[in-house]
Amino acid sequence: MSILSSLYTGASGMGAHGGAISVVGDNIANVSTIGYKRSRAGFSDVLGGSLRGQRLGAGVRLGSVDQQFEQGAIQATGGALDLAIRGRGMFVVSGTHDGRAAQYYTRDGRFSLDNSGHVVDARGLRLQGYLVDSAGVTSTAPSDLQLAGQSTPPVATALASIGLNLDASAVPPAAWDPANPQTTSNYATSATVYDSLGTPHRVDLYFRAQGGGAWEWHAMVDGGELTGGTAGTPTEIANGTLGFTTAGALDTETTVASSASFLGATAGQAITFDFGDAITTDGGTGLSGSTQFAGASSVNRLDIDGHASGSLVDVVVSEDGTISGLFDNGETRALARVALAMFGDEEGLGRVGDGLYAQTSGSGEPLLAAAATGGRGALTGGALEGSNVELGDELVTLIAYQRAFQANVKTVTTADEMLAEIASIKR
Repeated sequence: MSILSSLYTGASGMGAHGGAISVVGDNIANVSTIGYKRSRAGFSDVLGGSLRGQRLGAGVRLGSVDQQFEQGAIQATGGALDLAIRGRGMFVVSGTHDGRAAQYYTRDGRFSLDNSGHVVDARGLRLQGYLVDSAGVTSTAPSDLQLAGQSTPPVATALASIGLNLDASAVPPAAWDPANPQTTSNYATSATVYDSLGTPHRVDLYFRAQGGGAWEWHAMVDGGELTGGTAGTPTEIANGTLGFTTAGALDTETTVASSASFLGATAGQAITFDFGDAITTDGGTGLSGSTQFAGASSVNRLDIDGHASGSLVDVVVSEDGTISGLFDNGETRALARVALAMFGDEEGLGRVGDGLYAQTSGSGEPLLAAAATGGRGALTGGALEGSNVELGDELVTLIAYQRAFQANVKTVTTADEMLAEIASIKR
């Protein structure tokens, strides 16, 4: 190896380690960048001439800059659409970035709703996933996720499950009189039911002792809420009987009639009033629901289906990527599932800036599926994944590269001094 080539060998070391320092500097600069994945510099030797059949080294070059996709720390934020991936996979976003419309991949989970109701990232690219319709059917193809404007249609009440204890010492009052329900019953309570339009209606339930463990019940609403009814006049929409054993267990329950024609709604709405697991009627124990024990009559359970229409007020995201909508009528419904992409070689993805990656021939085709499936990571809602840069490690690496750079400078200065000595021979 000539003295002159030593200059170039040292210069190659300076260039390679200068580039490596840039890689470390990029990592350090992004220590606080959400979803950032650190880079690692790789060196490759360079061959020059040969001596006695052996190839001689001619220095070094920066052979590669590899992305390291280790997990970053999860940081709680409380944001409804802030998402962090625990494990493998990348969010899929679609749109235009730097003038190029394409599908991109990222670990930056800062999402929100834009003015059209689409879930978008900080750059306005639309998150991809699987929409879920009102019947609970999930789409098979990923698409933009549009959540705003979602609503739940009204559902008419069909079942009212009631658990209560009726006083075993109750004395039968006068015969039932719909015009005077309070004075011809032993106990009364109320509930809210919904018609086919989602309109709520108060139903008053009256219970009258008949003696010997037998009771009758009557469901009444204001006549002004029924077709052909009179406002202010209680009108019966359902009635039936209850029978209890001498041990106070519910033995039988019957519904004699149940039909309500609320104004403007579907006529003849039938509501099933269920008072528990009757021994004879249901084959139950008679003790889970309504009973007849000594003590004041009281309600201990009331569960009524049906609801009014509702508008979306909030969303929550579960570990499997299901985005559930919370509606102002108290209902909760799945709206979508977030898709994650995996690649044969994540390190083959191309960086395009702003925390985004693009598919390349080295990465292979994206494999899309819902979160928490097929080896894909689970999601943490209300949190973000921080940078995976360990600042202490990067500073130590920076010092090592700096010393290597200085050593290569010494190689150049030494070769320069040797050339100067040779040039001085002429003098």
